[in-house]
Amino acid sequence: MRALCHPEDLDLSQPHLGGLSLRDLDYALALSELRHFGRAAERCGVSQPGLSEQIRKLEAVLGTPLFERARGGVSPTPRGRQLLRQIEIVVGQARRLLEMARTQVGALNGQVVLGVIPTLGPYYVPLVLRDLRREFPELELRLQENQTTVLLDALARFNLDVAMVALPAEQDGLTTSPLFFEPFQVLLPSGHRLANSPTLELSTLDTAELLLLEEGHCLRDQAVSLCRRPVGPSPGRRASRSASSLEMLRHMVAAGEGFSLMPALATREVSDLNGLVRLRPLSQGHAGRTIGLVWRASDPRGPDFERLAAVLRQSAPDVTLPVDADGRPMVAGAVSPAG
Repeated sequence: MRALCHPEDLDLSQPHLGGLSLRDLDYALALSELRHFGRAAERCGVSQPGLSEQIRKLEAVLGTPLFERARGGVSPTPRGRQLLRQIEIVVGQARRLLEMARTQVGALNGQVVLGVIPTLGPYYVPLVLRDLRREFPELELRLQENQTTVLLDALARFNLDVAMVALPAEQDGLTTSPLFFEPFQVLLPSGHRLANSPTLELSTLDTAELLLLEEGHCLRDQAVSLCRRPVGPSPGRRASRSASSLEMLRHMVAAGEGFSLMPALATREVSDLNGLVRLRPLSQGHAGRTIGLVWRASDPRGPDFERLAAVLRQSAPDVTLPVDADGRPMVAGAVSPAG
């Protein structure tokens, strides 16, 4: 029987798969998304000249330019857009192959890339790292921080294994496992008329004074939903400024610009900024958000991620509340914003 790849079967006038590298395909996808050699190189952990050279080699193998270079950046060529869609499929299937292979040796005994939203990561991850290292000593955790939509897109593109976001995560093809309910508290300037109230009702707060995070943060949408604040400018209502982080939001409140809703984990062991801010609980049960673990429904490591979620539920911080299987807080009167 002749070998399947007998030299006589090869058409040497055509490029063969030996010239393709999954690493180079990854570089091309990063460049397509970011449209800038420097930023793509930074994401991929290589030098800009190195990435540029590998892109040129890939184009030579494929026999066509993938990108148009210009002083202001790069853009896929018409033919490049077609090929990049196929490259995304190839890279996704290759990563799925690796997932299936890792499953044979135990998914939590190797590298797992975990995405976390910015309003949760700095305040929550340090509290559970010790538990995770004890429960999964062979786990190689790689952390990434970004907004919810970016994390869910990275999951779909096989650039993340699992993500920690506020539920619901409205995207097809995902499995979610609720972890805990995180109540909100009101952060007020110390001179605010309600600063000395033992508890607050959302209805007593002037929504014109509500300070928000920038567009793209799910916490912004949750605060708008709970406070029923109209979105966009309207006659007689001042335009509010927004913050890029919870820490900046805290300083804006300290400056007397207004009040804000803060997740409970972000209020643990934090300064009152020399007495310039006051934290007050909400009296109508617990307004807040449900945090959950999210992964691709097609990922064969699903049972391992369920096990990871179980450990995270067991080690939930004391300022949070347990949730049922649907993500609802197991306490009377709790209010979780939609979206």
